[in-house]
Amino acid sequence: MTVFRLTPAVAADFPDTRVALVTATGLRGREPWPAAAAALEELEQELADGTWSPADETDPRIEAWHTAYRSFGTNPRRIRPSVDALGRRVAKRGTLPRINPAVDAYNAVSVRHGLPAGAFDLDHVTGQVDIRYADGSESFTPLGEPDTIENPKPGEVVYADTTGVLTRHWNHRDAHRTRVTEDSAHVVFILETLHATRDGHLLSTAADELRDLLAPHAELTAVHHLSPADPETAV
Repeated sequence: MTVFRLTPAVAADFPDTRVALVTATGLRGREPWPAAAAALEELEQELADGTWSPADETDPRIEAWHTAYRSFGTNPRRIRPSVDALGRRVAKRGTLPRINPAVDAYNAVSVRHGLPAGAFDLDHVTGQVDIRYADGSESFTPLGEPDTIENPKPGEVVYADTTGVLTRHWNHRDAHRTRVTEDSAHVVFILETLHATRDGHLLSTAADELRDLLAPHAELTAVHHLSPADPETAV
């Protein structure tokens, strides 16, 4: 099992943080996922009909992440939280990207609920995963750029295991090493809010929706949570 931990320093600075960890074991990414495909198509139709639009930076859910990014020195209009970037792309193009069924599923849930989402292939994670401040010595290889090495700046919030950084700017971008592909069989999906008092119910709903999309294509699914009150869990 892999331990995830919200470190004391991050918990103290963001005391209303709550993270949902949705795990899927025995995931089958090469079979059809009709419910995930339908979730994407439904969002696109609602956008075209004008009955739904993605949250933008005026929405409290997105604004909270912009404020957090600025607090650790990241310009959120240049380097955007993942859900903000995805929402802007959807609003501009009218369509969601199609990557693979597992990624498509969490993208649909993320943009539907205005919550950042990501995922790690746990077979490529080493040791414990901490949500912590970078010290400047770590390395990061961005998703889709296997020959690129970056060094997060000191004070930037990252997910990191014992090998290196798994996300930059908290949830801006995932690492190439732990990317989820059609062949990933043991995956943790991550959904986050900085305002659990206000949006905890939304996070729970999103986690349940994602689990429902995963369950027909996995041997086992589960939902775990991290918060300052419960800062550590094994998945």
